[in-house]
Parts: sequence; C-alpha cells; structure tokens
Amino acid sequence: MSKRNWLPVRGAQGQHSRQAHADLPAGAYEREMSKEGFFGPAAFLYHPRPPTGWSSFEGPLRPRAFDLTRLSPGQDRPWDAPVVLRNNHVEIRFWKLSAPMTGLARNADGDQLLFVHTGEGELFCDFGRLAVAAGDYVVLPRGTLWRLAPVRDFQILMIEATNSHLTLPDKGLLGGHAIFDPALLDTPVMDDAFRAHQAQDGPVTVTIKKRGQLSFAGYDYNPLDALGWHGDLAPVRLNVRHIRPVMSHRYHVPPSAHTTFLSDRFVVCTFAPRPFETDPGALKIPFFHNNDDYDEVLFYHAGDFFSRDNIDAGMLTFHPSGFTHGPHPKALRNMLTQAKPATDEYAVMIDTRDPLDAPDAMSAVENLDYVNSWKTAG
Repeated sequence: MSKRNWLPVRGAQGQHSRQAHADLPAGAYEREMSKEGFFGPAAFLYHPRPPTGWSSFEGPLRPRAFDLTRLSPGQDRPWDAPVVLRNNHVEIRFWKLSAPMTGLARNADGDQLLFVHTGEGELFCDFGRLAVAAGDYVVLPRGTLWRLAPVRDFQILMIEATNSHLTLPDKGLLGGHAIFDPALLDTPVMDDAFRAHQAQDGPVTVTIKKRGQLSFAGYDYNPLDALGWHGDLAPVRLNVRHIRPVMSHRYHVPPSAHTTFLSDRFVVCTFAPRPFETDPGALKIPFFHNNDDYDEVLFYHAGDFFSRDNIDAGMLTFHPSGFTHGPHPKALRNMLTQAKPATDEYAVMIDTRDPLDAPDAMSAVENLDYVNSWKTAG
C-alpha cells in the first residue's frame, strides 16, 4: 500500500460504467484490474461473458482448494501441525488438539495468530489465563510462553508473522472505534484458575521455534510462574461475533475494508454477516478481479458462503496472484438481486504480498476439481 507516482492515466473507451461496481452496461460483467491490491490505480473492464468462463486450465496459476478437516489429528505441539501454505513472511498451519498440551510452546520466529475454528478450552501463558472458543482470534506476541488445554477438541488455523509483528489497520475516516472497538481486545487474567495451573509440578519441556527449527528447554518446575505484569504488550483475544463490517447499500466494498490485522507483508481480513447492497444498480456479489500483487487465501469458518459453491466449513482456498476470479456461477445468478437481506458467513482471508508455496503433502486433501467450478453459468 505504498504511495507512488503512478503513471497519470485517466481514460475510458466503449461501453462502460462511470461508477465502479454499479450501473454496469446491460448484460455485461465487470472485471477489476488493479495495483497494490485494492489501494492503487485500477481499471474496470466490461465483458459480455464471465471472465472465468474457461474450458480448460493448466499450470501453476491453477487455483487450489483444501479440506483441512481431513488432515491427521492428534498433534500435541503446535509445530507438529502440518504446514498448509508458507513463504518467508508468513506460515499457515492447521492444528488439531484433543488433549491438554503436555509441555509449553514459545515462538521466537514471530507473532502468532490463532484462529479457533472449533472447540473450546483455556490458554495459559506468561500473562495469565484466557478462555478461548470457536470464532476467537488470539494474538500471541513473539516470545510468549503458552499452552492450550481443550475442553472440547480444538481445530485451529495458525498464522505466523515470520520475523514480524501483528498490528491493527488504520481505519482512516471511520475512526479508531469502527469495525471493532479496541476495548473488545481481552487480555489474560491472573485468577484462581491460573494460580492453580501454576501450582502444577514439573518436569516441563518448553518447545521453542526459531528459524523454523525446534529447541527444547527442560524445567523441574512449571515456568509459567509470573507473579504479575504491566505494560502495553500482551496476548489479546477477539471473537468474530464482535466484528461490525463496513457496509454500503450503494456500493460493494472491496475485501480490504474488512482488514482485521496487519503485518509487514500480509493482511488478515474477516468476513462477517452484513446486509446485502440494496441499490438496484449496485453489485451484490464480489466483483471479478485479478489481484496481480497478492496471493489470496480464504479459510471458511461457518455459515452459507454465498459467493462459492460446494465449499464447506473447514475448507481453505488458494488463489495465486495473477489468477482472475470472482463468484461461482450459482452466485453469479444473484449479481443484482439477492433473495435474502444479508449474508450468513464467517471466513478468514489472508492476502500475502509474496507468493505462497503448498507442501506436497497438501495434495492428499485437495479438491482437484475446484478449478472447474467456474466453468459454466449453469
């Protein structure tokens, strides 16, 4: 999102709308081509057919879809969980935990974001105790010592800001209390349950991750023994139910308006239920676009994913930068009219400035037919 002296182009040809994402020429489909995600110069092109109407698609730009719920269960340590996607600036894993961690964990590679897809339980850390449940984001600053104890089996999407930090976005004209009030960021408490956990005897092994490698520190006592703390750095919890999306009844806002956390080279956005646009000429589905600067990852948490077909909770889609995409044919039929007043979906989007790689092992849970889901308008 850097400021640049972009080439001073301003033009228009042929049949076109004067307002992006609204009042399209009759029978046309809009495609956005833009710089720096949705923050730089953009062109809006109008096509007589959906831009995703390919009859075949081969090569490394092929979009991918993974059913993360099919990954093997039962990892005790977070870094035993399989890597789903990674680059030098972000690492995405999916972790299943059905019993309390036998040891403690510390990430020395970067801030850690846990998104709880299913389950509930407690997180114990240097700063105290947090109750966590489905829909919670938990931000763990780099260096935090922690462990999880599930009451119901956890399934957790883990997002590491490798060698970096997680911060909040600049909300601009909306003001700092829009989307969610920072007062909703809960911090751990040093309560009776935490002190009872501290009283547990050793030995305890701490698994420390640094430069992608694991080290192990053994203690004869429980090292979560802090007597107190103060400052302006601590783990925080935020539930998706507390997010109030940006809305416009006359304009379909881009995904960047739903940014929840920022890092140096990627963003994390949250899609939460919101009213559909009501202006007759406004698009009521995501617009076609080729995001040529960011890889796009979407994890589907809960609800009816209105722009996608045959996508279930616990699945993750990966669209490499340069891949033209948009709503599936089923959603496209509702481009200007929706049968219900609001969306019903929760999803986590991760847009990365650098290309992501998927380990070969992920092919075992991949839907190879995903690329064909755009083929026809039915």
